Amino acid sequence: MTFYAHPQALVETRHIGDGTRIWAYAHILPGAKIGKNCNICDHTFIENDVTIGNEVTIKPGVFLWDGIVLKDRVFVGPNVTFTNDLRPRSKVYPDAFLRTVVDEGASIGANATIVGGRRIGRYALIGAGAVVTRDVPAHTLWYGNPATFKGYVCECGTRLVGETCPQCQLIYKNVGDQLLRAGDGT
Repeated sequence: MTFYAHPQALVETRHIGDGTRIWAYAHILPGAKIGKNCNICDHTFIENDVTIGNEVTIKPGVFLWDGIVLKDRVFVGPNVTFTNDLRPRSKVYPDAFLRTVVDEGASIGANATIVGGRRIGRYALIGAGAVVTRDVPAHTLWYGNPATFKGYVCECGTRLVGETCPQCQLIYKNVGDQLLRAGDGT
């Protein structure tokens, strides 16, 4: 099996997993690493020092700059903006760009902005239009400008009211300052 690239996509990397689909007007630079079964939609740009896990969805109008890491099963909504330099100046480049990590299963809603150097935890949910200026813990819901904590979410994306997900019936527990699935030490 191989990957699919639309004839109007410019794909310069050779590091693309099986089953990945890259659509029209996407431009992917040679150093980018992309996992299996991803869907990279129209009008996306991916720089060299970018790592994308397996089964990731990147909707149209997303630009991934050097230093961005998207782990497995991440969803990035249309026109999400990532930054990688807190003090940008024309023709002035840092020794290293900020590293932003979006952990497994996290989702970022349309038009959200993720300030460089942040970590978005596993299965976190960022609402549309949010401006994320701090790290986001696993299984949390954030939205607004600046984004603020609004509650907890299940792996399925449903907002939790108690310890059991009303949608899929997964059970969670608070351990210290983390929300974990019952029986899960990760």
